[in-house]
Amino acid sequence: MSASHPQSSPSPYYLRGSRMAIRLNRVIGWLARHGISLAGTAEMSVRGRKSGRMQRIPVNPHRHEGVQYLVSARGHSQWVRNMRAAGGGELRVGRRVRVFTAVELPDHEKLPVLRAYLEKWGWEVDQYFQGVTAKSSDEEITASAPDHPVFRITVDS
Repeated sequence: MSASHPQSSPSPYYLRGSRMAIRLNRVIGWLARHGISLAGTAEMSVRGRKSGRMQRIPVNPHRHEGVQYLVSARGHSQWVRNMRAAGGGELRVGRRVRVFTAVELPDHEKLPVLRAYLEKWGWEVDQYFQGVTAKSSDEEITASAPDHPVFRITVDS
């Protein structure tokens, strides 16, 4: 008689950065914190859902059709989980700090944002999209949408 084991659901997609990518992110974050933005990068701070401390990470804020978004190329990372809990954070380039609120998009709304994001940032993030590029079909990009959280951000006045 064999035991029946409930099948666990797979973990959400997350691709950890290589040592080199982590080091590079530290440099990019430091540059943004000191007023140097590379191709529009900023340092994002979001309150940790467990620690309560502000966590910092460099991001590529993406503007599409007049609206600003944050896309997690690497998947369901710690900053994504923190953003879901906090509902917003801060973007910093030098002394300029913009406080924002964030609303996560449902998967069925991500296609145009993801395609535009891949068109702009694909040279940097394609390796995290498992073969999906800006030239992929709508169906392929839509199929990858659950793996890449997208937040619409609104900067507070």
